[in-house]
Amino acid sequence: MKPIRRTREKTRRELFTRLEDRFRQGEYAEVEATARALAEGARSGRRRRPLPEWQARTLATMAAVAHGRGAEVLGELETLIAELAPVDVETQVLRLVVRRNRLVVLSGQERYEEAEREALDILGEISRLAHLITLAKLELSALGLLAGALCGQGRAEEAEAIARGNLARAGDGAAHLRVVLARSLNGQDRYEEALAEARSCTPPPDRKDSGLLGLVTAEALLGLGRREEAEAEARRALADCGRSLHPGHPRIRKARALLDRTTGEEPRP
Repeated sequence: MKPIRRTREKTRRELFTRLEDRFRQGEYAEVEATARALAEGARSGRRRRPLPEWQARTLATMAAVAHGRGAEVLGELETLIAELAPVDVETQVLRLVVRRNRLVVLSGQERYEEAEREALDILGEISRLAHLITLAKLELSALGLLAGALCGQGRAEEAEAIARGNLARAGDGAAHLRVVLARSLNGQDRYEEALAEARSCTPPPDRKDSGLLGLVTAEALLGLGRREEAEAEARRALADCGRSLHPGHPRIRKARALLDRTTGEEPRP
């Protein structure tokens, strides 16, 4: 039986690798559907520890969150977190990934105080696992989301400190932190600096990040009184979101609200 099990495990890992590649290409609906089918198949042959099912459900919910359907799967995320008892490093890491996905949903729903608490707890768990495994990418993602939650609470200076303090080690994730940094500068009415950061930033490459850079750029331009440029940037951001994200994505709502502000249809808060 061992050779058969090893063959099945190899096949499963190869399939997950292909799905992760498709996730990076932004094929969220397809990835979610395939991952859910895998989860159902794993459930029918469940053993004492259903790791393949958990992995498939994690990928399915991650794809839904990335597409912008986080509100639909929030309850599923919370159920999965409860099921993932952290009995070993593998399940602890998987649980942290699910919690990070829940954190994205909380931020999108503007539940910033809850998001801050969740981000801090995730970072604490990552720190406790540091002697066993390096989770730099997950840590940087949680730090960026923490900074965003602080911005949402009007604590822009704290958010700026987090973004600046981690830029040097961000590597491929630097674009996300620069966007957060620009947002924190906008939050302090330092619009020239925010615009300079935004202009020097390469747009985050993933489809799920569509419109992020355009929104902070439009916000900075609006703060500087360059209303026509801000309107054009907001329209581009909204179009980018519309092409890449689910119609219910929170960023689409934010892009429309910002566009209304640039056109004077809604007073600046």
